[in-house]
Amino acid sequence: MLGGLTNLPAMLKQAKEMQSRMAEIQKELASKRYDGDAGGGSVVATVDGKGTLVDIKIQPDAVTDVELLEDMIKGAVAVASTKAQESAKEEMARLTGGLNIPGLGDMLGGLSG
Repeated sequence: MLGGLTNLPAMLKQAKEMQSRMAEIQKELASKRYDGDAGGGSVVATVDGKGTLVDIKIQPDAVTDVELLEDMIKGAVAVASTKAQESAKEEMARLTGGLNIPGLGDMLGGLSG
């Protein structure tokens, strides 16, 4: 019955190592930048590795049609956010060896995995 507890120190060590690595990944994600564009580059959105919008560039010629501009902004942000999510999923897969650990995406900045 107590046989499983003999591995407890090793399991705790692994958990601490994973926690430390998760903190490193969170830092890395926060510093990464991903661009998404729409309208042939008329709108370029930049998000960080957590998917937070950090910059947006709009070419002056894109301002003539407000509805189209709104759609291009949404599209550019969506592309950039998708790139950030895919990168975060790759980092999580490296951390977990491909295991799906519920809640890990939330711990890494709110990205679902």
